[in-house]
Amino acid sequence: MSAPIAGSRRAARAMAGSADSVSEVQVREEGRLEILARLVDDLGALLPAPVRDAAREHLGAVEQRLAMGLNHTVVAFVGGTGSGKSSLFNAVTALDVAEVGVRRPTTSRPSACVWGSDATSFLDHLGVAPAARVRGETALEGPDPRELAGVILLDVPDHDSVELEHRDLVNKLVPFVDLLVWVLDPQKYADHRLHADYLRALSGRQDGMLVVLNQVDTLTPQGTEQVLADVRELLVADGLDEVGILPASATSGVGVQELRGALVAGAQRASVNRTAVRDELDGVARALEDALGPPPGHGQSGGDAVQRLWDMTGARSAADSYAAAVRGEGSVTVELREPTPARLEALRQGWVAAECRGLPAQWHRGVGDALPSAETIGERAMAAVRSVPAPPVRTPGAFRKMRRASLEAEADRVRAQYAADVTQRLQDVVLDILGPSRAVRARLTSAHERLAQVRSV
Repeated sequence: MSAPIAGSRRAARAMAGSADSVSEVQVREEGRLEILARLVDDLGALLPAPVRDAAREHLGAVEQRLAMGLNHTVVAFVGGTGSGKSSLFNAVTALDVAEVGVRRPTTSRPSACVWGSDATSFLDHLGVAPAARVRGETALEGPDPRELAGVILLDVPDHDSVELEHRDLVNKLVPFVDLLVWVLDPQKYADHRLHADYLRALSGRQDGMLVVLNQVDTLTPQGTEQVLADVRELLVADGLDEVGILPASATSGVGVQELRGALVAGAQRASVNRTAVRDELDGVARALEDALGPPPGHGQSGGDAVQRLWDMTGARSAADSYAAAVRGEGSVTVELREPTPARLEALRQGWVAAECRGLPAQWHRGVGDALPSAETIGERAMAAVRSVPAPPVRTPGAFRKMRRASLEAEADRVRAQYAADVTQRLQDVVLDILGPSRAVRARLTSAHERLAQVRSV
C-alpha cells in the first residue's frame, strides 16, 4: 500500500467541512495507519521480508476498514431459505425494506436500513444497491432514531442459497458485523450446514450473536418451549452456550420490541470494525518492534576513536618532540609514521562492531557498507595530522634566557596547542567517517520513536 493514502484521505475530509466530519477515533486510527505505512516503506529491505509483507497485508486490510468508516454498528439478519428473516427485518424497522419472497421465499439481494448516516462506503463494499437502502428515520413508527444513530441493519441473502455469490456475501460480511442475528425457523433449526459451516466457527464471538427462533406463531406454546430447548442443546454442542435465544414472529409481533432493544444495546458498544482496526494496528506495531529489537545503545565513541588515531599516526610523539625542542633538549625532529594495514583493519573492525552494537542482524551490512576501507581511514587520518602546521619554536639562544619554570610552561603550551589542533582535525575526520553509519543507527532510533508514537495514542 502507498503510505500517503491515509493522509490524503484525512486532508480531503478536512476540506469537506463539518458535513463530512469524522470521529476522533477515525482520525486517530488513520494517523496511526499513516505512521506505520510510512515506517514500513522507509525501512524497506532492513525489515525481514516476512515481517514486511505481513505488515503491508494487515495495513491494507486496515485501510479497507477505515474506508468503510468506524462510526457504524453493523447488525445483520442471517438465515436460511424460508426462515422469514426478511419479514422480521421489515417488522423491526417498521419499513418495507427487505424483499419478501412470494413464489420462492429466498432473499436474493442484500437490503439495508441505516440510522444517522448514509453509510455509503460500507454499503458499496457489500454491494447493497442504492435502491435497496433506506433511512430508518423515515419510518412513521418503529424504533427511536435517536437511539440508533450509526446503526446499519442488513438483510443478507440466505446462507443456504444455491447461488455461490450469496454464500460468498455472507462470508464476506461476517468479519464486519457487530451483531449477527441468526434467524431460524421451526422446521430447519437443526440444519447441518448452518451449524457445521457457520455457528461452530463463531464460538469466539458469542457476545456478538443472537439466535432468533422465528415463526413461533405457527407453534403451540408447548411446541415453542420444546423447539427452544432443542435449539439451546444444539448451541451448547456448537460451543455457543452463552448466546441468547429469542422467540419471535413477524406476523404476531412477538419478539419485535426485544429485537429493537438489541439494536439499541449494540449501538452503545464499540464496533467490531473499530476494535479490529485498533487490534490490527497494535499487532503491526508489535511485530515491527519485535523485528527491530531494542533501541540501539551508544555506538563507537568519537573521543576513543580520535585517541586511537592519535597513537597510530605518531601525533603524540610529534607533540612530545615539539615540547622537548622548547625545553632545549634537542632540535625539532618530527616523524609521523604510517599505521600498518593490520592495525588499520583492526581499528576498522572495532568501529564496525561498536556501531553494530544493539542493531538487528539485517542492519549490520548497512553499517559495514557505510564505513570506508581501512586504507582510506589511514590516508585521511594521516592527511589530517600532516595538515597541522608545526608550532613556532624559539632559537636555542632564547631558551637560555628563560627560567626553567618558564621553559616548562612554554613547552606545555606548545604541546597543548599542537594537540588541540591535531585533535580538531582528527575529530573532523572521525565525524565524517562515522557519520553514514550513525545515520543507519539514527534510522533505527527514529523507527522506535515512531512506534512509541503509535502506541501512545
